[in-house]
Amino acid sequence: MGERLATQWRRAGATEVRVAADLVELADLAESSDGPVVVSGADLVAHTAVLRHLLTSPVGPTVALVLTDAPIDGQTVLREERGQVVEAGHPEQLAGGAATGVFGGAVRVGREDVPALVAAARAVAAGRLPAGAVVDQLFAALTGQGALVFAHRVRLLVAHRVGETSELARADAAVASVDEDRAELRLSVKEKDDFFTTYFVSTWSGYVTKFCARLGLSPTSVTMASVVLAAAAAAMFAAGGRPLLVVGAVLLYLGFVLDCVDGQLARYTRNFSAWGGWLDTMADRAKEYLVYAGLGFGATEAGVRYGWALAIAAMTLQTVRHMTDAWYGVLHDEAARRPRSVGAAGGGIGDRLNAASTRVQADTGSVSYWLKRTVVFPIGERWALISLAVALFDQRIALLAVLTWGVLAFVYTGALRTLRARWMWVPVLDTLDATLHRDDGPVAARLPVLRRPGPLVFAVVAAFGAAVLLVAGLVFRLPAPTVELLGAADSTGGIDSVEWWRWTALPAVLSVAVPVALVVLLLGAAGARAAHNGPLDWLVPAALRAAEFLFAIAVGLIGGAPLWLIFGYLFVLTLHHYDLVARLEKRQPAPPLHAATLGWEGRSAVLAAATIAGMVSVGLVVLGIYVLVLFVASVVLAWVFRDVPPGRRESCG
Repeated sequence: MGERLATQWRRAGATEVRVAADLVELADLAESSDGPVVVSGADLVAHTAVLRHLLTSPVGPTVALVLTDAPIDGQTVLREERGQVVEAGHPEQLAGGAATGVFGGAVRVGREDVPALVAAARAVAAGRLPAGAVVDQLFAALTGQGALVFAHRVRLLVAHRVGETSELARADAAVASVDEDRAELRLSVKEKDDFFTTYFVSTWSGYVTKFCARLGLSPTSVTMASVVLAAAAAAMFAAGGRPLLVVGAVLLYLGFVLDCVDGQLARYTRNFSAWGGWLDTMADRAKEYLVYAGLGFGATEAGVRYGWALAIAAMTLQTVRHMTDAWYGVLHDEAARRPRSVGAAGGGIGDRLNAASTRVQADTGSVSYWLKRTVVFPIGERWALISLAVALFDQRIALLAVLTWGVLAFVYTGALRTLRARWMWVPVLDTLDATLHRDDGPVAARLPVLRRPGPLVFAVVAAFGAAVLLVAGLVFRLPAPTVELLGAADSTGGIDSVEWWRWTALPAVLSVAVPVALVVLLLGAAGARAAHNGPLDWLVPAALRAAEFLFAIAVGLIGGAPLWLIFGYLFVLTLHHYDLVARLEKRQPAPPLHAATLGWEGRSAVLAAATIAGMVSVGLVVLGIYVLVLFVASVVLAWVFRDVPPGRRESCG
């Protein structure tokens, strides 16, 4: 059985397969490896596709096979949260029936976790554990070393650990009874997705995925095709007219289908890459905001005075929402990894909300399950709403609908996450480079650190100051009322009406308000550099992002910049910021030229100076082009000229 499994590992993609006589030899083999290492027991019977999926899993560098079989003597059980293995050991070691699965006898260990594997192997070898449980004890020791291990569950395909030779025939029969290719195609579709995607896309996107695979298309090419369709839809929305709006709605739907197909194709062909994942994240946001631009332009051309304003509001809201989503996800992952760091207020409202959420998520297909997944306004629902609203009504209604649902979803998720975060109490930013992901610049680095009353308070004050300045800017841009000063005009030239408040009083106030708002922003930068130890400090990056966006909009309005130019500048900022989010989610280093982007506070200072000088439009254009050039150059340096050796992938039995 061992030789057959070794052959399967080679067919699955392992470049070198070795059989270790004991854990000491395994530790020596792993220590000499220059790439990921796969450790597998000899009792595993599975489809070759199961082994290939484990080898190529993109969820993390270290991934373990997890089964739902009942554990037999000597096997390790585990508990997972959000796809992470947070505890592993003998069944009696996981109190209260907390086990969610059984270790499947195989684990892929990422390059950075190989030292932990070596240490675990030598520790287990020194303990003289029963031979039949070596791979299980090794896995439990690996998790005990602090390695971040993700769970890879087997769906549709077959994998079993065979304890006795008599069980081998039954396991082989189970493997033979499943069509491997058909199961892999079904597995390419996400198991849990949003309502619109599940019932209006995934029901037929698999056929498109199969067709693309036969054509030899790469996931990246499908992603680019999706961008082209979304851009074409945006052009239809900008052109206006009922026929073009309907065509645009159809193109937007088809673009979303391809947006799903690129991921399905990657999973079906096992064609994963860091570049592809980054491009997919960036393309999703670029497509959505191009559509907002098309809607804003079309609404303006149709006579809606505030069409571009709606597009700006929609993009700003969605960007801040995504920032909170990203940081809450990091917070939740850290809480899952460190259950002992949960606050002592067990049984409180946060604890009850967490338990209720877990129950709803487990009740797949129920009304409460779909309501929970839909109310947060995911991308499928956003694109569906835009398509229906623009086809049935017009661009203005589409933008208003997106804003209305977006605000309600933001309030709902923000309230629940705030309560749950207070329960988790994880100083998440202490584990990351908060300077990078806050997008701090050289100005912030030179400011004194303000530690009281906390970074979140300063960040919120900075955003509030920018919001007040925005209100002043809106007043400045609104049509001014005529104020009677000296009565009706006469033939001698008497003054009958003067927009005195707009052209005299308000500019004087604004000339002071812009520097004051900038000072408030800089206070936010100084406060944000304090330790993020509060339960809600994961909101700091999103608050600072809101502060920068609101400040840019405000000075643009005060300086008389066209709304489309303000939108364009913010669009460039979103590319820069989503690059940081993508790197946060993948734990990647800073972009090559990040230090030259000036930081959010530095860019705000440049715009404030341009506004005071009466050149805000020039400032928006020059600064926007500058950031865009740095973004493109960073992409080229990071993905085209990088020299990252792929490393070997070994399997040690």
